[in-house]
Amino acid sequence: MLTVAVAGATGAQGGATARALLAAGHHVRALTRAPDAPAATALRALGAEIRHADFDDRASLDAALTGADALFAVTTPFGTDTATEVRQGRALVDAAVAARLGHVVLTSAAHADRGTGVPHYDSKAEIERHLRASGAPWTVIAPAAFMDSHTGGWTLAGLREGVFGWPMPAGRPFALVPAADIGAFAALALGRRTAFAGRRVDIASDTCTPEQIAATLATVTGRPVTHHEVALDQVRTHSADLAAMFAYFTTTGLDVDTATLHRTHPEIAWHTFADWAADQNWQGLLGS
Repeated sequence: MLTVAVAGATGAQGGATARALLAAGHHVRALTRAPDAPAATALRALGAEIRHADFDDRASLDAALTGADALFAVTTPFGTDTATEVRQGRALVDAAVAARLGHVVLTSAAHADRGTGVPHYDSKAEIERHLRASGAPWTVIAPAAFMDSHTGGWTLAGLREGVFGWPMPAGRPFALVPAADIGAFAALALGRRTAFAGRRVDIASDTCTPEQIAATLATVTGRPVTHHEVALDQVRTHSADLAAMFAYFTTTGLDVDTATLHRTHPEIAWHTFADWAADQNWQGLLGS
């Protein structure tokens, strides 16, 4: 049994990883800035140890990582900016090195190592480089686009109007993954350090077009849903970063060799988009 510190444990990826590790019999040290938050309380009820940790407070990181065997590391620029993400990611890696952890599994983004020009991909690439140079045994898992994003934001608002608004052409495929599969893969990598150390793996569970996503959402919600291609200029008024990401998805394309990945790692459930969508509480989400 490993003692694994899980950064961002009250978020989507960290929470999914914590639950997968607990299910596999490991001891989870859930790191969070809000130990009394409902998500932290839920993890405590499952058997996790809750520890306060703040990326901008090195002493809290050192205390939280002392005595752990491994770390699941996640960073985000959303809510701050990419410079803050890089600074915090470096601090987390440096704390892991100081604690002499036996393995650091960092979650990044699929294609982040390809010089995409997408700001929040490039910031993750910088953190990846810092981790590789740190001397700590490392693994990078790089998820594709999140299925879970479709339960909120502009997707949910559009569904109420019968529209799946997405800034890509109807027939352009892109790779997708739910948080549950990210967590399962992270737990697998953490439990098999020898097999995964020194590897970077792009991960995805399915590949769909916006048109296919709209059709699936129509089926699971029981509502007519049609795809509408949102103009990148409209996205850019809200976020230049996200506009750059969708431009990359449309031009270069976000692809992952899912066939080889799934064949190599059959231990993971690898939910299709239809599987994932069928499990969501659309009635509650849509208020109907």
